[in-house]
Amino acid sequence: WTTTGNMAVARQYHTASILGNGKVLVTGGSNGSNSLNSAELYDLTTGIWTTTGYMNVARQYHTASILGNGMLLVTGGNNDNIYLYSAELYDPTTGIWTTTGNMNFARILHTASILENGNVLVTGGFGRTYLSSAELYDPTTGSWTTTGNMNFAREYHTASILGNGNVLVTGGYYKSALNSAELYNSTTGSWTITEKMTFARQLHTASILGSGKVLVAGGSDGSYLSSAELYDPTTGSWTSTGNMNVTREYHTASILGNGTVLITGGYNTSPLNSVESYDPITGSWTSTGNMNVAREYHTASILGNGKVLVTGGYNGSNSLDSAELY
Repeated sequence: WTTTGNMAVARQYHTASILGNGKVLVTGGSNGSNSLNSAELYDLTTGIWTTTGYMNVARQYHTASILGNGMLLVTGGNNDNIYLYSAELYDPTTGIWTTTGNMNFARILHTASILENGNVLVTGGFGRTYLSSAELYDPTTGSWTTTGNMNFAREYHTASILGNGNVLVTGGYYKSALNSAELYNSTTGSWTITEKMTFARQLHTASILGSGKVLVAGGSDGSYLSSAELYDPTTGSWTSTGNMNVTREYHTASILGNGTVLITGGYNTSPLNSVESYDPITGSWTSTGNMNVAREYHTASILGNGKVLVTGGYNGSNSLDSAELY
């Protein structure tokens, strides 16, 4: 790991998105006491951050999705204990944010997935109660429409777009950690239950491997998990794979160019600097170089040059402005 330029603002619970021009846009989050409306851009050629336009609404626990037209859609989140319906768009050519249609439900800790038709599917989360609702954003109209409800309300879950265009939602939290998984059919707008995971888990990661299988790793079921399991979309079943070397939640997972999955940081009694990679061929995990800074609530982005940029997060006492490259 090598350090790179510090962000202008220390932040956790933010988002990081790779724009069409290769720059990384970081938005919002929290400085530990207040939600942030600031956004900044990382230039991988210089390693320097520059501030860009401010969001119209400060927010943390939100989502960020790159639309087919190159704009970035930010949805929901929390602005100092207010759950947000609002959504806004960032134009990389101008660096300016504009508001777009409000969601039908205010929500935090939800997911956002870009479907094959270009619409954005938002699922679950929390907004005064746990949500099973899902809704679709149409970039051409800037409006939201509700779609089928999930079978289970959940927050801290994952959503993965499968090769067949369906969306797999796994785990999360509703009064306790969940082992349920379900599939969204983007043609019919309906949800069907698929096989349960071996372990209930929230605050985990889900990664789509080159084989089309989904690797779910870590998280928590009341205790911190090292377990990992694979979902096979062709059979709809889960199988266990190798355990991580370290139990962790609030970590990141990135698929590298060679097909391995890089897991960074997270938490298990304290924030972690440990890093490990999963080899889909052997089903085993290998520890690799530690980050310079222990962090949870951070982001990890795969740059055009193949390096992984980790930004911000929390080290157990402070929000972080530091960034580093793997």
